[in-house]
Amino acid sequence: MLKSNSMFIKRWWPAAIIIVVFAFAPQLFETFWGRMGMYKLVLLQVFLANVVLAQSYRLMTTTGDWTLCHYILMGMGAYTTAILAKFYGIPFYLTIPVAAICTVGVSFLIALPLSRTIGFAFFIGSFALGEFVRYIWEKMHFPFGGSRGLSNIPRPELGQSGDWYFVDFSSRMDISNLYYGTLVLAILALILLYRLDTSRFGNAWKSIYSDSELCESIGINVTRYRILIFCVAGFFASLAGSLLAYQWGAIDPDNFGMIEMVYLIIWVVVGGVKTYWGPLIGVASMSLVFELTRPFDEFRPLIFGVILISSLVFMPGGLEVLIPRTAQFFKNLVGTKEVS
Repeated sequence: MLKSNSMFIKRWWPAAIIIVVFAFAPQLFETFWGRMGMYKLVLLQVFLANVVLAQSYRLMTTTGDWTLCHYILMGMGAYTTAILAKFYGIPFYLTIPVAAICTVGVSFLIALPLSRTIGFAFFIGSFALGEFVRYIWEKMHFPFGGSRGLSNIPRPELGQSGDWYFVDFSSRMDISNLYYGTLVLAILALILLYRLDTSRFGNAWKSIYSDSELCESIGINVTRYRILIFCVAGFFASLAGSLLAYQWGAIDPDNFGMIEMVYLIIWVVVGGVKTYWGPLIGVASMSLVFELTRPFDEFRPLIFGVILISSLVFMPGGLEVLIPRTAQFFKNLVGTKEVS
């Protein structure tokens, strides 16, 4: 019992420290940056949504299927949330699950024809179907707002003013409440994604990537599992889209274009897909590079292209391979050699 507890603490203490740091981020930002800290807090909210998005995409790749429409699934969640909140006044605790269900339905319709393809055909087919959905957003002024999109999306709030359960997330002066709501949802989503990755479903998805024909021979319905993972990944992508819709307050089809999808692929490839922690490392490192290169906006595609190519050539496993290497280095450094 003591050994299992010590192993649990040893394995999860970095995650616990990160959660504590994120929990105190509003106070830290206000102390060190003042009003500028609110801007950094907004960036942190976007970072949390991007982490959920990258983790859901990494889950999708465990079967060997790389798509070009994952950002479109995120857009489905954002658009559904915006429409329900703006036109119908539905509270956020209903818009987010309804948006996720709608996105799962669209994911299923996209996954059905894609499940009959593999490899490059799957990759290009997902791009075509995703662009078809985005074309609908651009051409339909109601309810999607056409090319201008939707604006004035109300901030989430729970209850009515004066009720004992009132918790207002729409404060104009302080966005920390919205940040904490985003943090809680992101942590829950990441826990669920980790549990899925380590479950029997996760093992089945990984075995499909290893040898799909062998999986068929032992009774695993490969097509069904590929459709299932597409829908599950769409569910969590929708959650990220809902969070960003409430944060941005306005969305348009260009927010979910090809450039954003390329950035998502760079996050996952640079971080690595072999372990659960790869996308987290990728999003953190690439978000830092993105902010540092703001003065060189016109050269940003070149910078990220060089980073992607360098990662594929010199570190094909992604930055996550540095974790065991670094741990082994320090272990060898502090270890004692056996004297013969």
